[in-house]
Amino acid sequence: MSRTSKSIVVALLVVVVVAVLGVIYASPYIVLDRLKRAADARDAQTVNQYVDFPLLRASLKDQVGQLLTRKIDIQKSGNPLAMIGAMIGAALIGPLVDSYATPDGVAAILNGIPPKGDPGEKPPVPSEASGAVVAAPGTVQAPQPAAAAEPSATAASPSAPKPPPQTTAGYRSFDTFAVNYQHGTGDARYSAILRRYGLFSWKLVAVELNDG
Repeated sequence: MSRTSKSIVVALLVVVVVAVLGVIYASPYIVLDRLKRAADARDAQTVNQYVDFPLLRASLKDQVGQLLTRKIDIQKSGNPLAMIGAMIGAALIGPLVDSYATPDGVAAILNGIPPKGDPGEKPPVPSEASGAVVAAPGTVQAPQPAAAAEPSATAASPSAPKPPPQTTAGYRSFDTFAVNYQHGTGDARYSAILRRYGLFSWKLVAVELNDG
């Protein structure tokens, strides 16, 4: 093999390696986009490919349980009904987890609408979900500014939907990828956690809730 041919082969190998590494790095962003589109469309078959529901269910149960515990701890000071509240709260965890460990729940989580631990809480119907956008690695996606309104109509409606949350996304480790959501300074924040399955495949496996 001539020196020119060897150079071409080496160059091609370098291009292939760089391309493969690029796809490996970009794989969670690609999966996240596919998962969100499928969840928004309530495409259960595709959602099932990208969500480990047993792990997600276990994570929701743990996180919602901790959320309810924090709420009860805040309210129980000098309250003789705290134990009853704790029992009611524990009974609510199962139905809430069942409602969020679904394509509707996944769509809500990926659109900035996590569970809050409220009685009878369920994920919103498709028409109520907002359109959160995942930002580029290491950047923050700020909410889009609202269109100018007439002075008489400025933020008067309490039912007006919140703007899309600020969203960041990035690796925590080679096998862990997190999408972080926050609507504004001081608002509750949470993260959706994806885990690597092989080199190119990822699945949503957990949420991390923080009520303040």
